[in-house]
Amino acid sequence: MVSRGLVSGRLALVTGAGSGIGRAACQVLSREGATVIAADKNYDAAMETIKKHTALASGSNNTGDHSAMELDVSDAKSVQNLLKAILNEYKLPPKIVVNSAGVTRDNWLLKLSEEDYDSVMHVNLKGTFLIMQTFAKAMTESSIQGSIINISSIVGKYGNIGQTNYSASKAGVVAMTQSAAKELGKFNVRVNAILPGFIDTPIIKTVPDKVKEHMLKLVPLGRLGDPTEVAEVITFLSSDKSSFITGAAIDVTGGF
Repeated sequence: MVSRGLVSGRLALVTGAGSGIGRAACQVLSREGATVIAADKNYDAAMETIKKHTALASGSNNTGDHSAMELDVSDAKSVQNLLKAILNEYKLPPKIVVNSAGVTRDNWLLKLSEEDYDSVMHVNLKGTFLIMQTFAKAMTESSIQGSIINISSIVGKYGNIGQTNYSASKAGVVAMTQSAAKELGKFNVRVNAILPGFIDTPIIKTVPDKVKEHMLKLVPLGRLGDPTEVAEVITFLSSDKSSFITGAAIDVTGGF
């Protein structure tokens, strides 16, 4: 394991760790010395993250102290069970929490079903709330000076065609982050949000090519972002290098 990384010796929980930004966050955090808990609704995908990405990034060919755990962020009982499992295995709550779990159910406003609206809100907004509340409480009770990083989206700031539910959920994440930062500052728990732009993740692969071409014209750097480029910012916000940053919402968009 890296001995002088940005987050050496710290325990990190990453939700949505089975793919995309969550998987990249596990990889970079482990590279910088953290012990990573990869949590995902798809346990097999989380385990793949640990075996094929995280262990190798930390300079090893075995999983070491890293672990994969099953989690439904929208289910309070599942979140509580995750905390219990972590305390049982590691004896302390994580010092770093990355809320990366998210879903899309895109449709035109006039055609969007209530079910698709609710499912996006339950995962993206309620899920972020449940994880943040549960683990911030555990941090404060253990006197841990922690860092929580919530993944929002640039469409939470500007909106996007066909994503009224998704953009609303991600705008909510920013507001919730800013409020939580004000409440948790006295406990030395920092809370920040990242607003990725168009990143090369499984979600972006569902976008039609014509729409993608139009989107790229709006990005001054002229390309999709790589998940690792978001993960580097996550790791910075997890580290002491960002010790006076809380309540921030940082765009990682290529200038969109």
